[in-house]
Amino acid sequence: MPEPLKIGVVGCGVFGRHHARVLAQAPGAQLVGVFDTDPERAQALAQEFRTRAFASLDELERTAAAAVVAAPTVAHAEVAIRLLDAGLDVLVEKPIAPSLAEADRMTAAAAARGRILMVGHLERFNPAVRLIRARLTRPLFFEVHRLSLFTPRSLDVDVLLDLMIHDLDIVLSFVNSPLADLQAVGLAVLSARTDIANVRLSFANGCVANLTASRVSTEKVRKLRFFQPGEYISLDYARRDARVFAVAQNPYVPPVIEHQHLVGDDREPLAAELDAFLEAVRTRAQPEVDGPAARAALAAALRAAQAIAHHHQQLALDPGPPKA
Repeated sequence: MPEPLKIGVVGCGVFGRHHARVLAQAPGAQLVGVFDTDPERAQALAQEFRTRAFASLDELERTAAAAVVAAPTVAHAEVAIRLLDAGLDVLVEKPIAPSLAEADRMTAAAAARGRILMVGHLERFNPAVRLIRARLTRPLFFEVHRLSLFTPRSLDVDVLLDLMIHDLDIVLSFVNSPLADLQAVGLAVLSARTDIANVRLSFANGCVANLTASRVSTEKVRKLRFFQPGEYISLDYARRDARVFAVAQNPYVPPVIEHQHLVGDDREPLAAELDAFLEAVRTRAQPEVDGPAARAALAAALRAAQAIAHHHQQLALDPGPPKA
């Protein structure tokens, strides 16, 4: 059995804690330490998982062979590029970066150093997504909802980069066709950034996808539904299951609808994601969610943000109907 990979975690917030928790138990990894700009937070996490709190990134670079970057999005490029340049393989939380230029710099740094750069688009490793990916033929229409209660977490980005980017990544990977058009509307409700948004994607192959994301909802919903020739598939990310409704073709009887309930395994998606990263580091194989794949989802999210900003400008410029 190969030696466990020495790996550190940068960022000791909510996501960093989950990464540390899983890595502390992963047989293929050795959690050598954590780092945060808040030393007290790093020390608390280190004590919880019986590891070391690094005083600086330099210490982490000298000790670890790989790292998870779970710092705020605005710091992703700076931290990831520094670690890549130091010779570490890197898993960075989604979104890859706040801008396409930074995403490109990260991908270029990984290529120049011959390092693995993987991006944590967690839903790729959802058991239900794994089940459905094998059944894809030609998806033609999507309806996607991702609704959450309001929380002060991740308010450094809008709802597109916070929540919807998960579904943008899945839809783009399912359709596998160039994006032809994008329309979007959204509003800031409880924060200074867009908290609820609806985006409509049109693809070159004729597929259309409607996506809604909200972080000011009264309920939690994580559902993706789509139609492809002869089938309707409803996937629930939270339950990790899917329902498939298909038309049974029999030349001797009228068409009937057959139903299948597909249930994924109970493995935590984060554990599967980290295992995939460890495997990519060991084999030097291209990870499933590499820089270009993450960039595509980021590009769609940023394009949606521009469309929302343009829509707001139109509303401000339009004086509306004359008053009586």
